[in-house]
Amino acid sequence: MPQKILMVDDDPLMHRLYKHHLDRAGYQMISAMNGREALDVADREQPNLIIMDVMMAEMDGITAVKELRKMESTKQIPVIVFTANANAYDTVKNESEFAGADVFMTKPMSPAQMVAEVKRLLPKEPQEGK
Repeated sequence: MPQKILMVDDDPLMHRLYKHHLDRAGYQMISAMNGREALDVADREQPNLIIMDVMMAEMDGITAVKELRKMESTKQIPVIVFTANANAYDTVKNESEFAGADVFMTKPMSPAQMVAEVKRLLPKEPQEGK
């Protein structure tokens, strides 16, 4: 069974772009459009990793990461946080790390960069029969 990645972004284009590349890399991508939805999906689906945009309506990514870290069912899930706000890079990076994110990246990042970070954070699943 492929490892499950939760992509949280309010831009449907980002979902399509990364789904294609994560599928090709052997992962199953599930989606949420904002931080509030991400909390529900993460609790229900128990993804192996979460990729979270910072700037979203409803609930921003920093707040969502803080909430994920409080929930028993999601507090150990690795989280990659990313933003397109280059002007506030240091502030957003510090807030992301304080909230409990494992990796901080800036947009635009290539799908190859994202897949490389996912592979780095997720250990290979044990093969059946071993």
